[in-house]
Amino acid sequence: MWQFWVILAGIFFVIEAATIGFLVFWFGIGALIAMVVSLFIDNLAIQTAVFIFSSTILLFFTRPFVNKFNKNTEVQTNAFSIIGKKGIVTKTIDPISGSGQVKIGTETWSAKSSNETKIEKGMEVEVLDIDGVKAVVK
Repeated sequence: MWQFWVILAGIFFVIEAATIGFLVFWFGIGALIAMVVSLFIDNLAIQTAVFIFSSTILLFFTRPFVNKFNKNTEVQTNAFSIIGKKGIVTKTIDPISGSGQVKIGTETWSAKSSNETKIEKGMEVEVLDIDGVKAVVK
């Protein structure tokens, strides 16, 4: 049975190489542990139990440790850099017609109000979010 566990571990490692989650790796290690057990014990139920137990233990106890070093930092686009900035309404923001523009720094954005109210031209607003191509302001 040791050949089965080696092949299974190899399959898990190939899957892990094709993904980025660092999840399937622990099943490959569990299969290798089950392979070592298969050299001493012929009972398939015990080997399978060792595989499941060791994979689960490795997954739950080492995954948080690995996540500390594997930080997925989201790179924000330039559009999201205007969130929190102040701007001036250059075209009245009207939720009924869906029109409105604000000038933030040197850029002019289509805009809509966060609470669906009309905001007159010349008013100062703050950008709360980006919704598609429109700045959501208050």
